[in-house]
Amino acid sequence: MILPPVADPRLVTIRRGGTLTDEHHHLLALWAAACAEHVLSLFESAQPDDPRPRAAIEHARAWVRGEVGMMTARAAGGHAMGAARPLSGAPRFAAYAAGQAACVAHVAAHDLGAAAYAIKAVRAAVPSGDADEAGRRECRWQRDRLPEPVRDLVLDDQRQRNDLCWSVFET
Repeated sequence: MILPPVADPRLVTIRRGGTLTDEHHHLLALWAAACAEHVLSLFESAQPDDPRPRAAIEHARAWVRGEVGMMTARAAGGHAMGAARPLSGAPRFAAYAAGQAACVAHVAAHDLGAAAYAIKAVRAAVPSGDADEAGRRECRWQRDRLPEPVRDLVLDDQRQRNDLCWSVFET
């Protein structure tokens, strides 16, 4: 479970009683999509004929462009997570990252789910002695791509939810 029991109002849209603007929600979705896409090859190398995780990432971006609704993006996320379930290791975590990215349209806080699963995917893809360093590199890669308007929000959220996210954001 990567979501806290009480939603952070900074990650809830204004129309739902929080403080998150649509612009910043979109930036979070694009960042989550980038995090998931960065590790997508770990899934696709194991399941080359399964388009669901790639489609989920595409739906996240289509939602930002206004081409699909929230429910469509969310459903694509669910399909990507369905692709993950029978797998293990890096392919499973990469598919979950894609699913979480698409679900950002529904709940902005899923952005950390995409990032955390991407880090877990990278860690699982390397020998155990190299996993921590691989995870740190992935975390730095993600942080280097954070859009400036949401950078402080995401970094603070990582600190607050690190324990819920398997402590992958420790650097």
